[in-house]
Amino acid sequence: PVVVKAHNSHLQTNELVSDAIAKAAEKTGMPDGVYSSLAGEGFELGTTLVKHPKTKAVAFTGSLGGGMALYKMAIERDEPIPVFAEMGSINPVIFLPEKLKAEANDLAKTYAGSITLGVGQFCTNPGLLIGIEGAELDQFCDTLASEISASAAATMLNEGIAKSYSKNKETSLTQNGVKLISSNNGETPRNGANAAVARVSAVDFLSNPNLQQEVFGPYSLVVTCKDQSQLDEVIAQLTGQLTITFMGTEKDFESFEKQIQAAEKKTGRLIYNGVPTGVEVCASMQHGGPFPAATDSRFTSVGSDAIKRFARPVAYQNAPQYLLPDELKNENPNGIWRSVDGHWTNQGI
Repeated sequence: PVVVKAHNSHLQTNELVSDAIAKAAEKTGMPDGVYSSLAGEGFELGTTLVKHPKTKAVAFTGSLGGGMALYKMAIERDEPIPVFAEMGSINPVIFLPEKLKAEANDLAKTYAGSITLGVGQFCTNPGLLIGIEGAELDQFCDTLASEISASAAATMLNEGIAKSYSKNKETSLTQNGVKLISSNNGETPRNGANAAVARVSAVDFLSNPNLQQEVFGPYSLVVTCKDQSQLDEVIAQLTGQLTITFMGTEKDFESFEKQIQAAEKKTGRLIYNGVPTGVEVCASMQHGGPFPAATDSRFTSVGSDAIKRFARPVAYQNAPQYLLPDELKNENPNGIWRSVDGHWTNQGI
């Protein structure tokens, strides 16, 4: 059975989705109570659900602080249970030299759109833009600044998220060496957010772990590296991420293969020549990553394989046929595909 804690900022949306799930469960003959949705103010409901003795696993999407609070509750139970928390990520994007030289303006426009999409309220929002200093990176920053300046302030999901964005953005902008290069300073609606981009040297970035803190909203920090060696240092110091993106030509990818291999160890999804915003629900999706992106990097929270978080393996050794589930009986009454001695078949055995 699945119990969902509804988000108080979109209760009607939750109700519509829950009604659809309940009807689908009834239509397909699933047991009564296989799905429930609960609503409640504050943290009391979530705390009660995590601590309830019949709860066997927890899935969470949100902040690092929220995810770790649930994780701590779960492991302190008399019977500890797994928490699959998808938490903070700054989703670094590395712009390689040949690509920047050929497409600096277009890349800046594309990423301005990605930064401001959905008022930056994506867990895959590109919060860190990394490049090697030079005229091309300067041109990229100039165009990005112009695009961000021209964008409109927009309303975030709720007051708390808007206040948190404003506070975290200001905290980032006051760090040593961080320079604001653009912001849309127009009229801000209630619970609104002004997009902003800033710039910092790799030296200052490497000396300040606070610059790896997620700013949830339309904000991104450009990190300028002196050379390829300094880029190595920046990648080495990155914490776990949901996504890391490389924008490059074939020549770039050949020249920076070592950096790409290093980044692979830091992320759940490695992207080439795309934007990280947008997460498709499909069999190939990996939406997770090394801590602090997630509490368990082996699993995805989006896509077909997400169900594996809640599948507990049981082996039936030397069991009589009549005691086996239909899925495991020799005659295969359901006609499903099964792995038998390492070979896939839908035939009986």
